[in-house]
Amino acid sequence: MDEKAFKDRTKKLALQIIELVEELPNRRTADVIGRQLLRSGTSVGANYRSACRGKSTADVLSKLAIVEEEADESVYWMELLVEAGIIPETRVSALMRETNEILAMIVASIKTLRKRK
Repeated sequence: MDEKAFKDRTKKLALQIIELVEELPNRRTADVIGRQLLRSGTSVGANYRSACRGKSTADVLSKLAIVEEEADESVYWMELLVEAGIIPETRVSALMRETNEILAMIVASIKTLRKRK
């Protein structure tokens, strides 16, 4: 997948997370978890864009590590929403799968860049 396609994919992920958070029930726990998910989920694409502008391999690796952390954190918050009974698993299963696929691609990119370094 090329850089533009991946940027588009991470932006689509962010938009889907925004939509999900807007649908959460108006309860304190949902609000707290939703804010965390909103922050981490929208950060994936923003940090990927930043990595694309990295000034060196070390800089790109550092920024991709942030993307990895934010994607993994997003999966965690979605798991909590399901396990706390706030939303049904069916509502987030495709979104979690997409986030995990993005995470796997980032990890593969990190490994490739480390081998080249």
